[in-house]
Amino acid sequence: MSNSEAQAIPVLAKGRRKSLSMDHDSLVAFSPMFEGHSLPLLCTPKVAGINLAEWAGQNRALIESKLDQHATILFRGFAVQDIGEFNQCVDAISGGALEYLFRASPRTQITRKHNVYSSTDYPAVEKIFPHNEHSYSPVFPLHLYFYCDLPSPTGGETPFGDTRLILPRIDAEVRDAFVRKGGVLYVRNYGDGMGLPWQTVFQTENRAEVEAYCAKIGVEPEWKSGNRLRTRQKGPAMVRHPRTGETVWFNHATFFNALTLPESIRDSLRAEFADDELPQNTFYGDGSPIPEDHIRHLQQIYRDVMVEFPWQKGDVVILDNILTIHARNGYTGPRKILTAMAIPLKSSEVALGQGVQA
Repeated sequence: MSNSEAQAIPVLAKGRRKSLSMDHDSLVAFSPMFEGHSLPLLCTPKVAGINLAEWAGQNRALIESKLDQHATILFRGFAVQDIGEFNQCVDAISGGALEYLFRASPRTQITRKHNVYSSTDYPAVEKIFPHNEHSYSPVFPLHLYFYCDLPSPTGGETPFGDTRLILPRIDAEVRDAFVRKGGVLYVRNYGDGMGLPWQTVFQTENRAEVEAYCAKIGVEPEWKSGNRLRTRQKGPAMVRHPRTGETVWFNHATFFNALTLPESIRDSLRAEFADDELPQNTFYGDGSPIPEDHIRHLQQIYRDVMVEFPWQKGDVVILDNILTIHARNGYTGPRKILTAMAIPLKSSEVALGQGVQA
């Protein structure tokens, strides 16, 4: 819709809904949150009581265009009250939330009615390293949402970073090694102590259902003694964005690598398990180890591109999951940040020919 096209937008007035015939420039304002950074783009209402889901549903093309440019949008000041209104936003912009499958982190589904989950249920003192959501998986979401139901008293920010800043900073030697050796191999072990059990990861107790799901998405399962499971699958190091055509760094090679674990945990695990027996680890696509200096190089680049801001009650963030990495800071006190995923994509459809299984 162009700026000159008028539309009827529901707003709240004395507890009732009424319609205002206005173009979107009269209803919301867009501005960069940080000077010199493309993300997040801040969107705030100019008119009191705008229903975000209703406005977003009528301006979906505008939001997608802003995401293509800025990668992450923070909707602030729209008074999104609860999980139901948050879920309506996901429906309006992205056509509905996805079930959290092939899990890698502990999360709680908030209600059976909605595919809305708690953000990662890790101890409050722990930081979560920057990553693209589900970039280890053969099927991943294009859109990722966050909703602030309760900000923590201190800390608890969700830092964001522009993935487009990563690839130009990667040394040619590091980048070319991933291309030459076939992308990334992900090895995960379930039921060996740390990490999620396979019953949680695949949301089933049935081995046959696990095998069927793995076959469907291109994952190789291996049953071990004691009802334990190991999976392997290859993924790309880089992908081409389906809307913008940009080539970006997109993988879990750093996040899943043993070197990204806290030092005390890493040392104790490595003393007990071989590299391919760890709860999760990454290798080059040909199975050879990724040198430590390459992982350290990537870790620093990820840290260098992040920005952060304190959450406010009612905040809604939508991000393009290919163009944005996210993390989590430690915090104190109660905190309730919810998340949802939408628009599934297959890595084989956007990979750049690095030995990825279809």
